[in-house]
Amino acid sequence: MLIRKAVRYRLETTPEQENLLARAIGCVRFVWNRALAVQKSYLDHHCGTLNYAGLCELLTSWRNSEAFGFLAESPSMPQQQTLRYLTQALKEAFNKNSVKRFPNFKKKFVHDSLRYPEPGHIHFDLNPVDRDGRKVLPKIFLPCIGWVKFRKSCIIGGEIRNATVSRAGGHWYVAIQTEKEVPDPVHPSTTAVGGDRGVANLLTLSDGTMFLPVTAYRDLQKKLV
Repeated sequence: MLIRKAVRYRLETTPEQENLLARAIGCVRFVWNRALAVQKSYLDHHCGTLNYAGLCELLTSWRNSEAFGFLAESPSMPQQQTLRYLTQALKEAFNKNSVKRFPNFKKKFVHDSLRYPEPGHIHFDLNPVDRDGRKVLPKIFLPCIGWVKFRKSCIIGGEIRNATVSRAGGHWYVAIQTEKEVPDPVHPSTTAVGGDRGVANLLTLSDGTMFLPVTAYRDLQKKLV
């Protein structure tokens, strides 16, 4: 059985790293909003929508342009990931069996986050020491951000799949999603019994055992009066 779970750690960022993360999140938000505007323009002109590959071509042209060259100063993986999210959001919005609505433009400071989808770009230094040989906080390497200290409150169990950096309550956090294979759970009992709730009897089991209803209020009604 395959289990996926996420562990969340608080980052100990420097002011420079906070500026880089805020800029990277701003670029992700900009890419989402501009790509969504392009998709809405296509829909308004009855031209359908661009697929993920088409959006990636637009992103490449934006990063290489003079007007939007600031996008190239931040990592490209989170920007490509937000295009995947947008593509999936549009697909679900037009699915008749889905209850998802048409995606909205993102606002600043509302669910600020970015995801690194490739685990190969994320590295850890779990036992660092300073120049005097003393242990210091472990570090995680984020592309275009550098080595960032974090509070390792629990172990990282399993194979790392992705990392999501978010901002909440004035602090920065990183959520590491892991994946591992575990044996299927087997109940130790070798027998089974069924139960049926009723009115006359509280519970009747498939082996014939019956449990009478609990009538505490009826039995103590006179005493309560």
